[in-house]
Formats: sequence, C-alpha cells, structure tokens
Amino acid sequence: MKLRALEIEDLPYLYQWENDARAWGDSEIHNPLSHKLLREYIESASGDIYKDGQLRLIVEENGATIGVVDLFDFDPRSRKAAIGMYIAPECRSCGLGAKSLQLLEDYSFEFLGLHQIYAIIAEDNAACVRIFDAAGYLRSSLLKDWVVRSNGYSDAVVFQKIK
Repeated sequence: MKLRALEIEDLPYLYQWENDARAWGDSEIHNPLSHKLLREYIESASGDIYKDGQLRLIVEENGATIGVVDLFDFDPRSRKAAIGMYIAPECRSCGLGAKSLQLLEDYSFEFLGLHQIYAIIAEDNAACVRIFDAAGYLRSSLLKDWVVRSNGYSDAVVFQKIK
C-alpha cells in the first residue's frame, strides 16, 4: 500500500467518492460536487500542506486506487491537523482503512513533523470508531448531537494521537 499525490486521472474516483451521499453524514460535504469543481481542485492543489493548508492523498493497494486520505484544518504553529479518510465500499472490512491510517500517521509525524493529528467521528460509525480505537487514538471528548442523521442526531467522538 502507498499514499501518493492527486493526479488528473483520479478525477473519476473523486467524483464517485465525493458524490457518495451515504458518506456525507460523516463528512463536511453536504452537496454534490461537479467534475469541473473537482478538476479545478486537482489542478490548483500544490501538494504542499504549508501552502494549501490541507493535503489530499490517494490510497493505492497493489496498484489499484482504493481511497483517499486528507489532512485539513492544518495549524502550522501548533503543528496539528485533522484527518479524514474514505475507502471505497468494495474495499472495506479487510484492514485497508487501518493500513491507510497508519501510513498517514507515519507521514504526518515523521515527514511533516506534526505534534498531533485528530479526527471527529460520528459515534454510530462503528467501523471507523473501531479503526481509531485499535490504532491507539485517545478518545478525548464527546460532542453531543454533533452529526445530523435522517432520524435525528448522533454524538461524535474526538480522537487524538499525540506524538
């Protein structure tokens, strides 16, 4: 498995994943994104978290594009960033999310020199909660009624890993 920079050839994957309405409840995206908008994002992203304030990397397993990981809300002064992850539905439940998270951690701490990374995860997203628990993240707080669901609200857990 490896993480790599975005390429214009990733546009079909990003278009599919960003427009997966089932995942919108677990992200900050709440509306469809166009090919044009995603193309412009890919073309404008420098790949430098210090310049862009965020970094999106493609996850590849045995040469296949299987997901994307993000560092966002980057704070260079306190050396922290939020993390996000999307693994294609057909690639879930076989440990690839955990491997992706480990690669992102290694890159964040060893290469970028971050002090901490964190994620806010809906408490009812059991698969993702298990990944972060198993990876040794600290459950630092609970955010009540944080995530809107079709049947109401879900609490969210703040997970942190400090180097």
